[in-house]
Amino acid sequence: MDIRQVKKIYDRLLPTLNRQRRECKRVDSWLKPLERGFELPAKATREHQGLADLSRTPWLRLVVDNVTQAMYVDSIVGEDGRIDELWRLWHDNACDAQQIPNHRSFVAYGHSYGVVTPGVRAGQATAKIRFVSPKSVAVEFEDAGADLYPSAALESVSSQDDTLRYRLFVPGRVLTLVQGHRNGSTLDGLSVESEYATGLDVVPVVQFSNQKDLDGNVIGEVEPFIPTAQRINKTAYDRLLAQHYNSWKVKYVTGLELPTVADEYGNPTGEVDQTEAEKVKMKLAQDDILVAEEPDSKFGTLDATALEPFVTSWRSDIEALAAVSQTPAHALTGQLVNLNAEALAAARAPLTQKVFEREKNAGASYARVLRLAAYFAGYDDIAGNELVRVTWQDMEIRSLSQAVDALGKASQMLGVPARGLWSHIPGVEASDVQEWERLADEDNERDPLNGLMRRHNASTVETVSGGDE
Repeated sequence: MDIRQVKKIYDRLLPTLNRQRRECKRVDSWLKPLERGFELPAKATREHQGLADLSRTPWLRLVVDNVTQAMYVDSIVGEDGRIDELWRLWHDNACDAQQIPNHRSFVAYGHSYGVVTPGVRAGQATAKIRFVSPKSVAVEFEDAGADLYPSAALESVSSQDDTLRYRLFVPGRVLTLVQGHRNGSTLDGLSVESEYATGLDVVPVVQFSNQKDLDGNVIGEVEPFIPTAQRINKTAYDRLLAQHYNSWKVKYVTGLELPTVADEYGNPTGEVDQTEAEKVKMKLAQDDILVAEEPDSKFGTLDATALEPFVTSWRSDIEALAAVSQTPAHALTGQLVNLNAEALAAARAPLTQKVFEREKNAGASYARVLRLAAYFAGYDDIAGNELVRVTWQDMEIRSLSQAVDALGKASQMLGVPARGLWSHIPGVEASDVQEWERLADEDNERDPLNGLMRRHNASTVETVSGGDE
């Protein structure tokens, strides 16, 4: 590829990459959290600053966690069951662990990317699978809403001194670019350091999206809810102000004659003695009973500011966040009072629907990643299999006894094979099901009745075969 063509693609993708980094930085500031979401007056004291910092709470991280903690790939299957070759590639690349930060990335930022490149392991061709955040990869599509693979992708690889290194993916080739002052074919400081052919007619980069529309726009689970999180933090700050300054009754006394400074002859000068006045104030602040000698003195108290309205408003804002983000309210408030299984399932229904949508999107992307990996590993028949898909562990929160009872009825009353229901037991992984199947087969082998039937069938076949001869 000509360096000028490379430069054109680079110039289109680099601004996109820089914009994505700014967007991700804003999202990160709410996940950690670094933002409080409201401004303080110019004359705010250190106490006000401290209270404002205390109001920061990672509400939006909870929104992300509630989605990602319900998403976990537990197997790779085709039309004939699990595909062991892909399952080995999955584990060779530590995808069992990599999937978790990948889910957090595309759920929080709106998108992430799976990058597949050829590799070698023990002298055999294999594939390297990496999941990368939008801080490091930018892509472009000819039709962003319909294309399965991008037409080009730019990945930031490293930055050292004044030299920036990138990896550019185009159909059929991968190029390593260097931006800086180096020898070679350069254009405005850009040079091609190395390149290799992939043998593919597509770019081996796959986009994962949280939500994507027909125009290719993606949106995460943080950006839309920042205003709601700002309201929650502001209400928390207002409550902290009232709690810090006005949450107790104020005692007062009027008509109290303050001690004055005497002159050298012992006569009062009318000037207040500040030292003695402070002692009077301390007495007013600490004594349970206030006494004044002046007949015109009056005593009273100023009521404390009620905190309940602030707490009510704070809870209302949290419930609003739960509603608009389809997050169970009890997951944000921590309040779960006497909910039966049906009520709990109803409370989690919006989240269940939301997770199902994300699993559909991510499942299609994982299938494309795995087919690319199969190609680089030499499994051409699997690479061409469009029925490759991942399965998701059932993370729905249900009573184990309730689930087993329902599955047992499905087997007994509807005739569903019992083995086919094992994977639907809450908390059971695909590896558990495989182990159960192996143990069940061993039990069948040891069953005397099954052994008798096998010997009978074998003798019958032998007799029939002897008769034919």
